[in-house]
Amino acid sequence: MQDNGASGGLYLRKHFIIPTGEVSAMEMQADILTTFPGLFVAEGDIGPLTIGVDSSRIKACADEIIGWVQERYTLDGIRNEPLFRAYRDFFWSVGVDPTKTRPASEALLRRVLAGKPLPTINTAVDAYNLASIRSGIPLAAFDADRLEGDLTMRFAVDGEEFLGIGMKNPVILKSNQVILADADDIVAIYPCRDSDATKITPQTETIHLIACGVPKVEPGQVREAYDLAKQFLEEYAG
Repeated sequence: MQDNGASGGLYLRKHFIIPTGEVSAMEMQADILTTFPGLFVAEGDIGPLTIGVDSSRIKACADEIIGWVQERYTLDGIRNEPLFRAYRDFFWSVGVDPTKTRPASEALLRRVLAGKPLPTINTAVDAYNLASIRSGIPLAAFDADRLEGDLTMRFAVDGEEFLGIGMKNPVILKSNQVILADADDIVAIYPCRDSDATKITPQTETIHLIACGVPKVEPGQVREAYDLAKQFLEEYAG
């Protein structure tokens, strides 16, 4: 245990051993684990990668996953699925309305079920988005070379600012919001928005990937989501 000064309070260093043999060491504010018992993450570095903008090689995989989603879920029923309900409950508990800001995995599934095309960003983002759709687990991804040190999960301090991907202006955070930070800055609002400064681009060579669990989601599901995303990244962006 140690006292880490970002927002005060006690921190615990958690080690999560991923089935691939990689080990992560994310520090978690003790209050996070008290407030959200059972919260679990799987994280690790994946690379070296060669990321491109042409995702045509992934089309067959995408078509298979889209077909699976259409057989498994309906637009009306998805909100009542236990997995997505767990993330919705977590969002409500940190002051985020999940009917306006949806968990990323649910948002992607809803696009598929509504017959809308999936976004195409680059081979890496498109690959781990498919893993998120198939597993139902939100994934956070960062350019590992733009991170400073290990990540910390903590509650935000009232008034802290965060600029996420696609944002024109930073948002002002509240103390009930859960964030991920490196030694220099906030890199994500957990588990719904990643930082613009550390986003994945064709210049990214190594991705720091996090499969984001919440209470009532089994650790095994989180690990499986990480492994699937790693497999897709190595296959389609390796």
